[in-house]
Amino acid sequence: MQGKNDNASAKPRPHWIRVLVIGRYPLRALARIAFLIPICLIVFHFFLLPVRVTGISMLPTYKDHSVNLVNRLAYSRHEPRRGDVVTVRLAGLHMMLLKRIIGLPGETVAFQDGTVIINRVPLDEPYETWQCNWTLPPEKLGLDEYFVVGDNRTMPPQEHEFGIVKRERIVGKILF
Repeated sequence: MQGKNDNASAKPRPHWIRVLVIGRYPLRALARIAFLIPICLIVFHFFLLPVRVTGISMLPTYKDHSVNLVNRLAYSRHEPRRGDVVTVRLAGLHMMLLKRIIGLPGETVAFQDGTVIINRVPLDEPYETWQCNWTLPPEKLGLDEYFVVGDNRTMPPQEHEFGIVKRERIVGKILF
């Protein structure tokens, strides 16, 4: 008699709960999951790298604590271009900088009263919205070197990480 009351008190779960959680065909759902997990692991390990922005050096283009994806295959067909926002490897893939390329191999880069000068010609930077007053001497880039800098140049140059990086340290290009 006791057992009969236990069964009567247990209510069957509504059908819609099973449909929302697993679907009508649980084996198909499990097969899809088993297929998608390795695909996602491969894609996010070899091709797309999620990065979190920490700091204000790329404001206003990229906000602090935003998450973006890096395309690691972006430069398999061509070399990095001026204006590209890239990640630069410092120590492995866990410590990287997010910076914009302003100087290409073989060029001379300088800052004069906040204006970037490339080979004695001022650089048009439509993405640069905040005024800067940097004045830095010219630096000649080697054949495999790029000059990178953040978009927020309102900070003094001493508090900003920028400068020459070798091509092999550029991991990829930011997708969005």
